[in-house]
Amino acid sequence: MAEAHNPLEQFEIRRWIPIEVSDIDISFTNSATFMVAAVLAASALMILGTRKRTIVPGRWQLLAELSYTFIAKMLSDTVGKEGKPYFPFIFSLFMFVLFGNMLGMLPYSFTYTSHLAVTFGLAAFIFVAITLIAIVKHRMKFFSYFLPHGVPIVMAPLLIPIEIISYLSRPVSLSVRLFANMMAGHTLLKVVAGFVIPLGVFGAVPVIGLIGVTALEMLIAFLQAYIFTILTCIYLHDAIHLH
Repeated sequence: MAEAHNPLEQFEIRRWIPIEVSDIDISFTNSATFMVAAVLAASALMILGTRKRTIVPGRWQLLAELSYTFIAKMLSDTVGKEGKPYFPFIFSLFMFVLFGNMLGMLPYSFTYTSHLAVTFGLAAFIFVAITLIAIVKHRMKFFSYFLPHGVPIVMAPLLIPIEIISYLSRPVSLSVRLFANMMAGHTLLKVVAGFVIPLGVFGAVPVIGLIGVTALEMLIAFLQAYIFTILTCIYLHDAIHLH
């Protein structure tokens, strides 16, 4: 009975379609299933929203246009016009994280953004891609990022290691922030929900708390997708403008 209310049980990776190739486990898991579901849901939103494209938008078109405008403005405000070629990636990243967070709010679902392996994989890819963009664009001048213009050369032995450590810590901070917030929120939801049935008639109290926590978690789910995306935009700005 205690195991049924284990708040960490919801984060367990389960093999839904076992697949092994040369002793390598590449099984289709619950995590992979909800990643596919998130991609399909985001794609369905954009397909439904752009199918008719009327002057007076319907609800699906309105959602699609709001999503497009929101990310386009974020990218323009943080990166400038130079960031326009990267809009498809930034938009896809935001939708993937957002739908992953939101689908995880459904009963008996799985939140893949609550796993560090997933969030670090995203963050590491972003880090490598942005670093390559900076190197291709600026060549050897890229390394001046670790010693900004105008800093006295005597400060170099102290400042350069600090800047390198700060730069290399980006994928760690980016991934841990998302993973920790989603895991903590879902754990809290599970803990509060576990009090409802055992308290019997007094279960109304945790139910009220559960509604409040759920509403807060929905807000956090959106905010974490926003923070993850805007930090990516800021890193992209640094890569393009080198400051």
